[in-house]
Amino acid sequence: MAIISALFRHPSGRIGMAIIVVYLLAALLAAIGLTPHDALKMYTIDRLKPPSPTFWMGTDLLGRDTLSRLMLGIGQSLNIAFAAVACATIAGSVIGLLAAWWGSLWDGILMRLMDVLLAFPAILLALLIIAIVGPGTFTSVTAIAIVYTPIFARVVRGPALSLKRRDFVDAARTFGSSQFYVLTRHLLLNLVAPLAVQVTLALAWALLTEAGLSFLGLGTQPPTPSLGLMLSESKNLMQQAPWLMLFPALTIMLGILGFNLTGDALRDILDPRTQGRSA
Repeated sequence: MAIISALFRHPSGRIGMAIIVVYLLAALLAAIGLTPHDALKMYTIDRLKPPSPTFWMGTDLLGRDTLSRLMLGIGQSLNIAFAAVACATIAGSVIGLLAAWWGSLWDGILMRLMDVLLAFPAILLALLIIAIVGPGTFTSVTAIAIVYTPIFARVVRGPALSLKRRDFVDAARTFGSSQFYVLTRHLLLNLVAPLAVQVTLALAWALLTEAGLSFLGLGTQPPTPSLGLMLSESKNLMQQAPWLMLFPALTIMLGILGFNLTGDALRDILDPRTQGRSA
């Protein structure tokens, strides 16, 4: 709770958290069916209607309410981003901890493998994985998780190498603590701060990657709405119905901005060296 309170006192954190809360609220309302209209229902007589009191963000080519689809799309995109980043955090943390703890040969093997993955641009690596496995929501989660695992491995390995030489780690090993206990209790808990910052920033990039994959038709499949898919469906209607591209694009931009601002604020709050400059 202290971190949340500090975030809302931080200028950037206040804006970022406000955006995230709005997005989570929109996703929650959509999940329980509290959207202005049925997001999948086609109002054929209201095709390509501009924003109005009835349809606040207009309708698409099939007469579906843009705002309702946008709310569902936010939930879908956030679900994929959160799931992918959670998997990447777990996998990357395990790899980084083991590489730092074992050192020598295993460190070299694991980190060179991570370097190979990092050598590929994120979107190209995700496209390669999806091309092999096939498009879909689960594939998007898997692809994004694999793309961001090396980043978390690097974030964990560096500080873990320094921490494992500290006196409290030597004392724990001397008193017979198991490797699992030392890794989780003494190393991982001391890496919560950099991991929290990286998770927040990774969520922004995961949201962008998911939108890119869906835009290319390789992520979420119709009729389930997704922010990137909504952009893709509107690309041929830019002049006739510009709101169909404008609202999803702004939603993606603000979501990325919200997570980035929150990540920057977390870094200021959790890093003692910047606390004096974050006021």
